[in-house]
Parts: sequence; C-alpha cells; structure tokens
Amino acid sequence: MLLRLILQYSKPYKRWIAAVLLLQLATTIATLFLPSLNARIIDEGVTQGDTDFIWRTGGVMLAVAFVQVLTAVAAVYFGAKTAMAIGRDLRSGVFHTVSAFSAREVNRFGAPTLITRGTNDVQQVQMLVLMGLNFMVSTPIMCIGGIIMALREDPGLSWLVWVSVPVLVLVVGFLVYLLMPLFRLMQERIDSINGVLREQIIGIRVVRAFVREPYETQRFAAANERLTEVGVKVGNLFVLMFPLIGMVLHLATASVLWFGGQRVDSGEMQVGALTAFLQYLLQILMAVMMGTFMAMMIPRAAVCAERIAEVLDVEPSLRDPPTPAVEVPRTGTVEFRGVAFGYPGAAAPVLSGLTFTAEPGKTTAIIGSTGAGKTTLLNLIPRLYDADAGDVLLDGVPVGAMTRAQISERVAAVPQRPYLFSGTIASNLRFGKPEATEAELWEALETAQAADFVRERAEGLESPVSQGGTNVSGGQRQRLCIARALVARPSVYLFDDSFSALDVATDARLRAALKGPTRDAAVVIVAQRVSTITEADQILVLDRGAVVARGSHGELLETSETYREIVESQSSVEEVA
Repeated sequence: MLLRLILQYSKPYKRWIAAVLLLQLATTIATLFLPSLNARIIDEGVTQGDTDFIWRTGGVMLAVAFVQVLTAVAAVYFGAKTAMAIGRDLRSGVFHTVSAFSAREVNRFGAPTLITRGTNDVQQVQMLVLMGLNFMVSTPIMCIGGIIMALREDPGLSWLVWVSVPVLVLVVGFLVYLLMPLFRLMQERIDSINGVLREQIIGIRVVRAFVREPYETQRFAAANERLTEVGVKVGNLFVLMFPLIGMVLHLATASVLWFGGQRVDSGEMQVGALTAFLQYLLQILMAVMMGTFMAMMIPRAAVCAERIAEVLDVEPSLRDPPTPAVEVPRTGTVEFRGVAFGYPGAAAPVLSGLTFTAEPGKTTAIIGSTGAGKTTLLNLIPRLYDADAGDVLLDGVPVGAMTRAQISERVAAVPQRPYLFSGTIASNLRFGKPEATEAELWEALETAQAADFVRERAEGLESPVSQGGTNVSGGQRQRLCIARALVARPSVYLFDDSFSALDVATDARLRAALKGPTRDAAVVIVAQRVSTITEADQILVLDRGAVVARGSHGELLETSETYREIVESQSSVEEVA
C-alpha cells in the first residue's frame, strides 16, 4: 500500500526523481573514489617520498570532493522539492476526498481520525519519501560499490564484509519486526488523544458550566498516558538499536585493524590499501546503518499509508450524476414521495412513508417530539444523505439527478447548530454568494435583525470572526447564519430550529421581516417553539418518522391530539391561538 501510494503520487515528478538518482549516483561514485586516491597517496606518494605525485593526486581528490559536495547539495534540493510536492498532493487528495464525503462517510470515520490522516499520517509518508530520496537511493549504491572497491584493495579480508553486513541486517530486521505493530498502535492512540482534545475544546463551556475540569483532565491524562506508553516502548527499541549497531561497527573496525595489520606485517598488503579497506568497510556499514534508519521509518509510514488509502479508496455515496439534469427551472418546489430513511446500524428507520409538497411562496413547518426525524428530513433536501426509498424532488427533478452546484444555487440552509468560519463577518455572509455587494450584505443583515450589533463594531462588516463564531453570542451567531442564507437568494430556505436562541420580540420581528425576501421561495421550518410556526401555510406533525397530521395551526388544534399536546406543553391553547 505504501509503495502504491508513493508511485501514484510521484508520477508528475519523474524528472525530479531521475535528477535525484543521477546526482546521488555521482555523489556515491565520488565518495567511493576518494579512499582509493587516499591509498595511492600513502602507498605511492608518502612511502616513496614522491611530493609531485602527492600534489597531483591531492588536486584530483580536491576536485572529486568539490564535485561530491555540489552533487550532494543538488540531490538534497531536488529530493526535498519532490518530497514536499508529493506531501502537498497527498494532503490535497485527502482533503478533496473528505470534502466529497456525505455525512454518512464522515460519521463512519469520525472527525478526529480524518484530521490525523490528513496531517500527521501524510507527514510520515512525506518524511519517508524525503529520507528515501536522500539516503535510500545512495545506500544500495554505496553498499555494492563499497564491496567492489574493498575487494579490489584486498580480497583476503573480504570475509569481514560477508560477516559484518549480514549481522547488521539481522539486527535491523529484528527491530523492524518489533516496531511494526507498535507504530500502528501509536497512530490509533494519536487518533484517540485528538478525539478527546477536540471534544474538550468544542465543549469547554459545558465542561466549565458543570465544573467537570477534574474529570476531563483525568480523561485526557489517561489518553496521554496510553500514547506515552507506546512511545516509550518505541523509544526503548530505538535506544537498543544504537548500541547494537555501534557494537557491530567497532567489532568490524577492530577486526580489520587486527587481521589487516597481520597482512601488512607479512607483506601481503600495503598500509594505504589497509586504510582504504577500512574506509570502504565503514562506508558499507554506514550505508547499512542509514538503511536501518530508513527501515525504522518504513513500518510507521506503511501504517500511515494504509490509513490514508482507507480514506482515498472510499467511494463517496453522494456523487454528482454522470449525466445531470439540464435546464431545470427554478420554481422553488420541494416534494417528498414515499420517502424512507434509516441510519447505518439503526434498529429502525428514522423516516418512513413521507409524502408532502412545499410550494413556492408558502411556508411549511415541521414540528414533533425530540427524535421524530425533523432534522433528518431537512438534510435530505440538500442531499446530505440519500433516501433509502422514495424520491426527494427539487423543482420537479430528483435531487439525485442534480449536481451539488445545482442544488446549492437553489437551497440555502440554516443548521440547528449555527456555525461561522474564521474570517470576517463579510467573508461569512458571502459564503454562498462570493460576488455579493456590501449593499446586499447590509440588506440581509437588516432582515435578519443583525445590522445593529454589526454597526456597533468598529470594523463593521470587516469585524473578525473566530472559528465557529465563538466571539459572538448564540443569538448573534444564529442571526448571522440567517443573513448568510438570505445573501445567497435561493429558491428554497431551510430553517432548522434557527430561531431558538432569539427572544420572543426579536423572533417576531425577524419572522415579519423574512416575508419580503422569501415571498417567492419555499420556506421549510423545523421548530420546537409553536409560536414560531403559527402563521405557516401548512404544518406537518411528525411522530416516529411519519407524518401523523398536517394542516394549518387552527386546523390542527381541532383535529390533531398530538399537536394539541405539543401546544399545551408550552402554553395554554387560548394563549397560542
């Protein structure tokens, strides 16, 4: 999976990778050439007292070293450029894939793990590519070339190469075997700690309101401890690695000096050749050691690649149709025909047999007990989910036959939990219509009863908004979200309990002001407060996912016991009527 992912995303950068290979080859050849030149200086220059030969060969060594430095710098440059580009494309791929997910896929993975897979996991793969281009390419060249050059210097000591290299490889292989499951567990525990931290940050107000800081601190400490436990085990293996590798290097050096010294003493080998052989053996073992570091990174990167591929390989359940409907008139009609829907793994469907029509210029209100399926019903209109049975039609066309862009230009939703993005008030209002003028923004703010508090701010429309809109009150956040929907000028407005944070007076003014901008559009309102929907053209009463009654406020008071119970639970029938 790791290899597949790297090959897939490295295709656009073949030229850069080829340049790295050539430059690393040149660097390695120059590195391998230097000990041989050094041996000749000792054997043919120093021992013979030939100063001219020393200067000539020294000049060649200087030129080779200069080439080595230039090619090494260029190789690192192109390697870093390639790795960063692959990381950028991989992050972009994860982002665009997740952006196409329906709520079903997002719920399947969960936000914390999607964040980790798009950041930390991609970084691990990116780092492996960077280290691989800088070291893994040169490692086999250095090993093979070093062995050849060492054998040229003295075949009699070759057995030291055949002993030390396999020992080092066995040490590395054993450590990799132990590290693989630990790295997988580490990524899972990073997901876990991200989830805990994200939940605590989002719910900080609830935590403080119920004085649950000690409990949440303990919960985070437990997640942190589990991650630390795995990190310590990984660290212990890394700590064990260095002494083992060092021991192999030192034993190999001592063996070369011991047995090579005997060969020099017997006249079978020259001092320069012994020096060169020792340098080549150390180069071979250093190359194997660099391969070890790479091998240590591969298990974690492999785990991360599998997790990234799990996201990239998901086929989003909601895709634009291959042949979308064309020239669909914007009438603003929403129609449900025998619609049923259930969440994955649920024991029973949330909605069943829904049939109704929301017409342009009219308001359709939906009311019912908690868990009746009101929000789910609303989510089917902009196609956040696909119905399991039946058809949801927009302007007479099934939403499944329309592109997301076609749906978006017709439908604007104000969610149950209003959300603002970091930026300014203006940037948030232009979310659905980037080209909207300031006049249009102020008009929407006036309608949403938000103009006054925006004018009170020194920066006005350019006032900063923090992530989630946490620097404004709940009521202000709701009104800004309503203004954002109004700026888009859709043909269908969806309000999911969007007036719950408003006082009664502001609620009444807002509903009266909405009549103008929405007079030609279909308005669908989910409400908990009966006073919000008394003037609706039709009210649907939901109970356990089915419409049990429909009609105007007055008609339902006379015909629907369920509706009367809802009304009576909030106030007396006479007060509401």
